[in-house]
Amino acid sequence: MENVRRIKACLNMRLGHSRVSPFKASVTACFFMFLLCPGQLSTQLGTTANIKHIVVGRCYNYITLVNPSLRLDCEEIWRQFEEAVVGQSSCNVTVEHYRYMFYAMSQSWPCDRFLFWSKTRTLMHSYAAVVRHFWTLEDTLAGYMFNDLIWCGQEKDSGFDFSSCPEWSACRNHPVYSLWRLASQNFAEMACGNITVLLNGSIVNAFGRKSMFGSVELDSLNPHRVNYVNIKVVTNLEGPFIETCSEGSIVDLIQILQSRGFRWTCTDKDQTLMILQCIQNPQHSSCQTCANSLSHRKGLTIK
Repeated sequence: MENVRRIKACLNMRLGHSRVSPFKASVTACFFMFLLCPGQLSTQLGTTANIKHIVVGRCYNYITLVNPSLRLDCEEIWRQFEEAVVGQSSCNVTVEHYRYMFYAMSQSWPCDRFLFWSKTRTLMHSYAAVVRHFWTLEDTLAGYMFNDLIWCGQEKDSGFDFSSCPEWSACRNHPVYSLWRLASQNFAEMACGNITVLLNGSIVNAFGRKSMFGSVELDSLNPHRVNYVNIKVVTNLEGPFIETCSEGSIVDLIQILQSRGFRWTCTDKDQTLMILQCIQNPQHSSCQTCANSLSHRKGLTIK
């Protein structure tokens, strides 16, 4: 318990004692709930029940509480979404079907706040929650509205299919995959200034050309708008330690960035990311450095 207190104190010292927005705080809470319940949620067979109420409700919540500066018509966004999906077979919804919906929900972000990720979802959300200036795809209106939902329509039918939807891998023009592909493309095209990419160094092919980042977002980044691509490679505390900035697929990513004229940095020893992992596993030997350094500070009381 004492180590937990020390690590939390270390995190506060590094990140400061600034207030976190309700939205970011809720993401952090979900992160820790996920750690306590490591099993993934079971996938529903068909379209998520009550999908209209969820999507429209999230839209109103977003433009009211998360980003009140937006002046968008949530009902119109839903109509465009419904028009894109219903009446189509479950493997025949392309990126183009969603164009009008994205026109109805366009938004922009200030530079230096874009965080991309691949195979680091749980840690990414925690990182974005505590390093407050970062925004991810899930923080955009599209990401916020459709995150973790499933949907598909039925050919020659005016409604959604609530009994059965194919897996993403079943077809390229899957309605869920197509929406996220366009959302990812738009997010990357907006990116400007210094951007950050968070990758998992405990797996083979931390950077994969078939991932959403590798196949869509990377190709949509504009070297004339992006000053630096800051790569952060993070491994599990207990390993395995497979890829680094100088080993594995990360080298391939750096070569692609260089060939396209991007400037870049890369680190595989980010202190903030390590502290976040230590909150989950404070007894790990790698986590003692921060705790021990705090215990030797004169006059420091950790409560």
